[in-house]
Amino acid sequence: MYKITLNPFGQYAKKQSYKIQFSNTGFYKWLLKIGLSTDKTYKIGLLEIPDKYFSDFIRGHIDGDGSIFRYKDSHNRYKGRTYNYNRLYITLRSSSKSHLTWIRNKLGSFLSIKGSLSGWKQKERTIKLWSLRFCKKDSIKLLPWLYYKRNLPCLKRKYKIAKIFIKN
Repeated sequence: MYKITLNPFGQYAKKQSYKIQFSNTGFYKWLLKIGLSTDKTYKIGLLEIPDKYFSDFIRGHIDGDGSIFRYKDSHNRYKGRTYNYNRLYITLRSSSKSHLTWIRNKLGSFLSIKGSLSGWKQKERTIKLWSLRFCKKDSIKLLPWLYYKRNLPCLKRKYKIAKIFIKN
């Protein structure tokens, strides 16, 4: 059984959003078994995701705690000419360095991509935040793997950016 409710405005919800609450004990026990736990934001590490579902897991992770960002860079000038470049970044964020390190290693084994792992601490926070970022070359390898067929569940606004870089 599950319940969908309106998320209250506050620290995380800047716009109207919804949350889903599960009340199935079997599902809860399965989530614990694969590595999720209460207060997962700070403690999450590696999860037992079967390889055949790992791309779906990462796509959902990007939809929830990540971004696909594209922009046109036209600031590079050389000998009087302006050069235009399409920039592309895929970023995952977490409060858990070990979780992003695990993802980085798994994606490295699947796709031979590396990504850049960095951390920072905001003044109002007591905990460090981590970011795993893939630049254009690695992102172009990652996108067709994430969106391996049409009509997969995903956030449409992120897919709209991704499909520009996915070759048919």
